[in-house]
Amino acid sequence: MISRRLLRVKVLQILYAYYKNQDRTIAKAEKELFFSVGKAYDLYHYLLLLIVDVAFVSEKKIENSRGKIIPSHEDLNPNTKFINNPVIRQLAENIQLNSYSNSHSVTWDDQEDYVRILHDKLINSELYQEYMAQPESSYAADKKFVEKFFTHIIAADEEFYGVMEEKSIYWNDEIEFIISMVVRTIKGFSQTDDTHASLMSLYKDRDDEEFMKTLFRKAIINHTEHLELIKANTKNWDLERIAYMDILIMELALTEIKEFTSVPVKVSFNEYLEIAKFYSTANSSNFINGILDKMVQELKLNGTVKKAGRGLIEGK
Repeated sequence: MISRRLLRVKVLQILYAYYKNQDRTIAKAEKELFFSVGKAYDLYHYLLLLIVDVAFVSEKKIENSRGKIIPSHEDLNPNTKFINNPVIRQLAENIQLNSYSNSHSVTWDDQEDYVRILHDKLINSELYQEYMAQPESSYAADKKFVEKFFTHIIAADEEFYGVMEEKSIYWNDEIEFIISMVVRTIKGFSQTDDTHASLMSLYKDRDDEEFMKTLFRKAIINHTEHLELIKANTKNWDLERIAYMDILIMELALTEIKEFTSVPVKVSFNEYLEIAKFYSTANSSNFINGILDKMVQELKLNGTVKKAGRGLIEGK
């Protein structure tokens, strides 16, 4: 589930904290890194559970209306299309989702007010009203509604971002990515799925976990060497005036280019330029582009960069 870019960002964030913390150890920082990635997986499950809880609020409202002393015709004959949405039911009964939420205490019980507010936003939305007004139902339409709940309602709800940031500082930069993973999960559901509908695993494969661990460790081990290389290629710059995040981004890029023989140089190069656009200053990407290009060319010439497979070292 976790993309390589997000793993790179996680390593960058923990590396920054590692060097800024005087009471630092590699073991402690690495533990924090894995905890941070695990929190992203918590967020994935929180999101999957959210529409289940919103539907539960709707179900309780229907029950309360039916229980009025003098219920109206509408109270007794409500439109139950939303609460009976088969995709929401699949999530509510999903064994993997329920097992994870129970073992990791992933629950919206402490945010009941927000869930009710979100429910009201949903039922007043054009998305909900159009869905409920459709005379016929199909699994495809039910699934599309759930997908749009996340892309149109959740992704656009500033209050949701505030709630999640209060719940965990680890979620500040990854909510939109995790929403996209939730939508991809829903897209993979089928009408024949039962309580075992497949959810995403934390890592795409074992290689991704090793990639993150090695990138972090090697960046620390080679910190002094890489810092000297950066100094040598920024002679017209006062190193202390270069944004510290820029230095760390270049260190990570150098680490990846040197250590991972199966990752094309161009891929690593472009990934860190994109990360710089979001995590450093406005001009950082252009600055890093120029300096990193010089360093990579130097590493190619002295044979430090060794890639396995044809075409992996061409270009930058």
